[in-house]
Parts: sequence; structure tokens; C-alpha cells
Amino acid sequence: MPLNDLAIRNAKHLAKPYKLSDEKGLFLLIHPNGSKYWRFKYYFAKKEKLLALGVYPEIKLSEARDNRDKARKLLDAHIDPGEAKKTSKNMLLLSAENSFEVIAREWHLKFLPTWTEDHAKRITTRLENDIFPWLGTRNINDMTAPELLSALRRVEKRGTPDTAHRIMQNCGQIFRYAIATGRAQRDIAADLRGALQPVVKRHLPTITDPKEIGNLLRAIEDYHGAFVTRCALRLAPLVFVRPGELRHAEWSEFNFETQEWRIPANKMKMREILIVPLSTQAISILEEIKPLTGESKYVFPGVRYPNRPMSDNTLNCALRRMGYTNDEITSHSFRSMASTLLNEQGWNRDAIERQLAHGERNKVRASYNYAEYLPERKKMMQSWADYLNSLRM
Repeated sequence: MPLNDLAIRNAKHLAKPYKLSDEKGLFLLIHPNGSKYWRFKYYFAKKEKLLALGVYPEIKLSEARDNRDKARKLLDAHIDPGEAKKTSKNMLLLSAENSFEVIAREWHLKFLPTWTEDHAKRITTRLENDIFPWLGTRNINDMTAPELLSALRRVEKRGTPDTAHRIMQNCGQIFRYAIATGRAQRDIAADLRGALQPVVKRHLPTITDPKEIGNLLRAIEDYHGAFVTRCALRLAPLVFVRPGELRHAEWSEFNFETQEWRIPANKMKMREILIVPLSTQAISILEEIKPLTGESKYVFPGVRYPNRPMSDNTLNCALRRMGYTNDEITSHSFRSMASTLLNEQGWNRDAIERQLAHGERNKVRASYNYAEYLPERKKMMQSWADYLNSLRM
């Protein structure tokens, strides 16, 4: 039976602690000294846990129920309310200390709308894995260039100097944001220019030999993994967009009447709309998968979480299962494959670059030029699909 204020006020303390149960996991723990503590019992990852919700009478019954309901909403979102409470406390403490992590997260939230989802996630992952564990609690004004360099050296030692450079760039952006908002005096990341190993630019692997492309396309057709993965692999060489753009494709972006896929600017690396003319072969693949995923938001949803896009490593793992190494081809390689061969076939270089979405740096022009060369691009995309089809036969 649910509690009421009268029953709580009249509850006597006994020689041993005891509980007065409310409902939905909420109860009042009464100690021998007469103190009364609100507790919420819940299960997370198949383990029983308790969450402290305050002390009666400072926290009334109605407030305790509100707090319990908030915790239940977190559970519905697969979040441990106990861990969420600890994180909230830590963030308040860090905020009071003007910590690097709090300012970094504030910077990330500020610029999140200007980034693609994948780019934002990569930044968060880098900071959480390689900077926050060592420098996150440091007051941003107390940080020194040598200790930032020490953290970046750990990344270098993994054999990933490119990642170390990217992290240093992100840290510089965070310091400049802190300076602009009056919480830091200078950008110590600027002192590290020239301190990291230089990055040797390497061309991404690809396949451009027609015979080998034919073998690859036949291997994709014979792929025995998940049907959604197979369809994504089949579509990838036909549209040659970036892997993240393919994974995040939404049904609402496709127009079967005009045979176009319009990718919004906020999903594009260059923040420009991209029109992808769809060949008859591409339309056929989409029609084949639509009965399975057409009711979903994403064309290629994840296996475990259908409300999310396919994992960023799914296509690469599929290529590995097909016997192709990382030095031979990746999910990004279809772009350089198309670029190389379309140029060899004599198509307009500017039309190819526009279709590859390498971007118009002038933002004013870019807002109007997404349809540039579109009639030629439509012919090119159909010709490309026909050419690939002939190689597969």
C-alpha cells in the first residue's frame, strides 16, 4: 500500500533499522536514532542497487516520488541512475575548479551543431580515451605544455601520430574557446608545434584494375552475411559517398520519382547539400531492401539497435570476411576507385569532383552550387553503374 504523510510522521524508530515501502521501488529507511532516509531499489545489468533520494522531512513524499520517477526514466534509457548521480556530482566539482574536461565538453556542445555525427563522436572518443583520464580534472590555467605533450606522446607510442596531431588540434581549439570565454590566459597547445612526429601522408588503398573490380563485385554479390550489410556493400560502389554518409542514409532523403538521394548539409563533411543521382541499379537495390527497413528511419539500421544506423565498422568487417585485407580495400575505397576510373573514362573533372563532394570552399557559392553539372552527373552515374555491371558479369 502506498505511503502517506501521516504514516511517515507517525512512524516510530525501533531497535533495528526497518523499511516503510511506498511503490515502484521507493521506500523509507528508518534508523534506530529516528532519522528517515529515502531509498529507491532498482535493478541494472541484472544487479540489485540502491539510490539515495534524500532525507525526510527535508525531502517530502511528493519530492521523493518525483526523484524516483526521474530515476526510472533514466533506467528506461538504459542509464544507471546511480552512476548518473555520481557523474553529475563530479561535473559540479570539476566546474567549480574550472577544469579542462568541463570546458572541453562545453566547447563540444557549443560546436556540435556544426559537425557531422561521426566527426563529433570521434572528437569525444579521442578526448575521453587520451586526455581526460590524465588532464580532465586539471584547472585549465594550471595546465602546462609539457604535461599536454606527455599525454600526446602516449598516443604517438601506439603508432598513431596522426591521431596525436588531431588531438593537439582539438586541445588548441578548446584553449582558444576558454580564452574567448574568459577562463584561460593562453593556448599552451600552440607551444607544441613541431614537438610531435610529422605525419606521413598515405594514399588510401583501392582497386582500379577492371578485372579485380569484377572479382570484388562478384564477391559482394556472394556475401553470405546480414542482408542489410550485403545491400549496403552493393550500393556503396554505385554511389561512392563517404561511409558515414551511406550508414546514416534515411528513407526520407530518397525520391524515387526523380531518382535522387539528397543528403542534407548537416551530414556532409563540407556542410553542403549533396545530390546523388540514382542509377537504375541503385534504385533496384533500394527497392529490394525497402520491405525490410522501409518502416525504419535508416535505410541500413544496426542489427542490435534498429533505431540507430549501422555500425561504422560493419562494412570493413564484411570486406575482411570476404578475404580482402585493410591494405587492399576499405569501405572508403569506392570513392577513389570511382574517381580514378571516371577520370580515365574522360568525364568532366569538375562534375566528378562535385559528385565526390570535395566541396566548394566559398560558402556563398556552395549554397547554390550543389546542383551544378547535375544533368551530366546523372548521365555519368548511370554510365558508371552500367560499367560496373559489365565488370561483374
